Amino acid sequence: MANGESDSNSKILARWVMGGVVGAAAIGLYVLYPQELGFFRRKKKGPIRVYMDGCFDMMHYGHCNALRQARALGDQLVVGVVSDDEITANKGPPVTPLNERMIMVSAVKWVDEVIPDAPYAITEDFMKKLFDEYNIDYIIHGDDPCILPDGSDAYALAKKAGRYKQIKRTEGVSSTDIVGRMLLCMRERSTSDSSSSQSSLQRQFSHGHSQKSDDRASGSGTRISHFLPTSRRIVQFSNGKGPGPDARIVYIDGAFDLFHAGHVEILRLARALGDFLLVGIHTDQTVSANRGAHRPIMNLHERSLSVLACRYVDEVIIGAPWEVSKDMITTFNISIVVHGTVAEDTDYQKEKRIPYDVPASMGIVKLLDSPLDITTSTIIKRIVSNHEAYQKRNERKAESERRYYEDKSYVSGD
Repeated sequence: MANGESDSNSKILARWVMGGVVGAAAIGLYVLYPQELGFFRRKKKGPIRVYMDGCFDMMHYGHCNALRQARALGDQLVVGVVSDDEITANKGPPVTPLNERMIMVSAVKWVDEVIPDAPYAITEDFMKKLFDEYNIDYIIHGDDPCILPDGSDAYALAKKAGRYKQIKRTEGVSSTDIVGRMLLCMRERSTSDSSSSQSSLQRQFSHGHSQKSDDRASGSGTRISHFLPTSRRIVQFSNGKGPGPDARIVYIDGAFDLFHAGHVEILRLARALGDFLLVGIHTDQTVSANRGAHRPIMNLHERSLSVLACRYVDEVIIGAPWEVSKDMITTFNISIVVHGTVAEDTDYQKEKRIPYDVPASMGIVKLLDSPLDITTSTIIKRIVSNHEAYQKRNERKAESERRYYEDKSYVSGD
């Protein structure tokens, strides 16, 4: 009996000693390598806050989808918008200035907080600020590499710290592709005197990919988009709820091509006039008929997703009619129809058949003063006028990518 008790006590003591050794080793490793062994940290109480940054220049539905995916990895999404100076130093001059990019990012429905003037690369000081001041749990980026001019990975520190998560890049769209479409649009409009210069710029932005036109699309030479719309993607972007029984429904329509800060601001004002904002998005054929054969730059489904991602929008009509009819007003229970003072042009005022004749006769049309004097043509003109700067920007990006892959320094995320 005595020997049995002694053996039992010895086993218990051995377990305690072994447990102490393992615990001490774990603590020692954590002290020596706190970043690499971040999983030893006790899970904090409160919401999981994730951070994603970017230039968000010429923001499109691909950016919005990235923010949607990032938000799904946590409870709150904080977005850093890179400063104009940082973009210029690392990529070349941005097409849209910081104030417009801030408006665009802040309006995305999945964004909870925005940090202006974020650095292009995650430095140790900025990463510490994210963790300590903004209570960030994870830093998010897409599965496409973000390369610095020296060929290094902009997110190397976040990966080393064990606080990095990765999302899928949205295929079928990029800022480079959109610029190529813009330049093709300008080439179609240009005279032979200037076409060679614009064709050169188009090649620089398209990285040698040929830009084709689809003459079957209403005979308008509309650019081919690589975007393949699915019902699942539309559902992902939708709010999933309709207006209440007594809701005041506001209707606004348009092309919303190259969705920009001017669009966001007029939608913000429109939403403030009621309880539910319904946005009509014109078909590609309607846009071509009223803006010219070179438009739209983005197709109907691309434009629809960009509008749906806006926090001020409750629902969209994909392929809305040019004229607002009595039947349409009744079907959607529209209380007021609004239009901004700044538009691509005043086509609707020149037309013999004014699209707002019916709601005007009912006394439910309101003209809103547009906060920003920006149109789709404004964005296109910025690209063309800065032709040489953007050409150098693309060359710099291509060189950085070449150096990066040659060094084989790319580290994939989770």
